[in-house]
Amino acid sequence: MSPLNRRQALALGTGAVLATSLTLRAGPARAAKNSTDEAIKAFTRGKEPIKGKVKLELPEIAENGNTVPMTVSVDAPMTKESFVEEVMIVAEGNPNPGVISFHFTPSSVAEANTRIRLAETQNVIAVARMNDGSVFSDVKQVKVTIGGCGG
Repeated sequence: MSPLNRRQALALGTGAVLATSLTLRAGPARAAKNSTDEAIKAFTRGKEPIKGKVKLELPEIAENGNTVPMTVSVDAPMTKESFVEEVMIVAEGNPNPGVISFHFTPSSVAEANTRIRLAETQNVIAVARMNDGSVFSDVKQVKVTIGGCGG
């Protein structure tokens, strides 16, 4: 076996650096997606959310991910017989996907607004759980110019 020449050593080193950097870069995103799915599954108690009844309002493009205005509302009568109990907001691309949860009672209005922090361009998901156990969702993609989580 012949020793490596200079070109072979450089090619081998460059390949090792690329492989390491790609592996490290893909790891957190995959972990966040799995965490998002797990958080939604725990919130819905295993039920598959139905698209509808929840309206998530976010800007299509957020120049600053540190402060993105968000409004979520649920089409629910808000009576003792039928009301939304809780709405959970998750962001797939954040290091910690859980953003916020809103709790409601039959005497409240099923709408809330706040500002959220987004690390990068990603989907934001709202999941609402009704008092009868049914779950509904909405998804919006937000393009972030400057990330809000140190990115």
